[in-house]
Amino acid sequence: MTHTNSLNAVWSVIVAVVVWHASLAASALAAEPQYVLGIAARDAQTVFLADRQLPGVWQMTDGKLSLFFEGSKKFRTPLNAVRCLAIDREGRLLAGDSSTREVYRFNAENRPEPLTKGGIGIPTGIAVTAAGEILATDLETHRIWKVPSAGGEPSLFAEVAAPRAVTVDGEDRVWIVSHGKDQLLRADSAGKLDVVVAGRPFEFPSAVLVDGQGVAYVCDTYANAIWKVEPGKPPAKWAAGAPLVSPVGLAWSNKDILVADPRAKAVVRVDPEGKLTTIPFAQ
Repeated sequence: MTHTNSLNAVWSVIVAVVVWHASLAASALAAEPQYVLGIAARDAQTVFLADRQLPGVWQMTDGKLSLFFEGSKKFRTPLNAVRCLAIDREGRLLAGDSSTREVYRFNAENRPEPLTKGGIGIPTGIAVTAAGEILATDLETHRIWKVPSAGGEPSLFAEVAAPRAVTVDGEDRVWIVSHGKDQLLRADSAGKLDVVVAGRPFEFPSAVLVDGQGVAYVCDTYANAIWKVEPGKPPAKWAAGAPLVSPVGLAWSNKDILVADPRAKAVVRVDPEGKLTTIPFAQ
């Protein structure tokens, strides 16, 4: 064997070892969520997590994690920059992705199907009306878009400064978290807006839920807290501190609230009394 051939053989071994270690590292990273931005619960047993850095979606069933969909790290591919999730009226998973400017619905084979032909700029929140129409907050255009349940061209629902999240209550009213001058808004079915919480009492509101009594719960990422907004009362911190570190997303699980917290590496469950318990990502 010549000296050159010997060097080539050594380099081949080195490259193989590096590739092997990189593969192991990638596998380790994929063993649990990396940076969760969104959460949606199909029922009390099945929860989905949007992982911005995977990128893709995890499924948590009875507390056990599995990979539901892994996107490509190539920009402008489906779910390369997944940010939010929701469940439609048929129990199907919806996902908003800013890389492709799209809202997707997962089909029976758990594959994402685009609904708007790239009609949403930066979707940060998704909700579904009683009629099955999809509402998406668009941080890029400062608008709430309405998408037909079967998909199609989005139409303008409302203009809102820096809309961050959206939910629909039992009366089909639309609640919107904004980073504008008024942080919690509510709209009727025609998109007419009313101010629920005037001014900016929240540090960084990132999600909202509303219960059957019209009580709103606002996730505040920077305050490490969930605020409770009761009708006719000012916002009050309801659940705060450890184990919450950087809460970003909310979902109902029966009467409990599930909180996605990427820095806590966990889903945090909040019961109706505001008691916090942790469901860790590492299983």
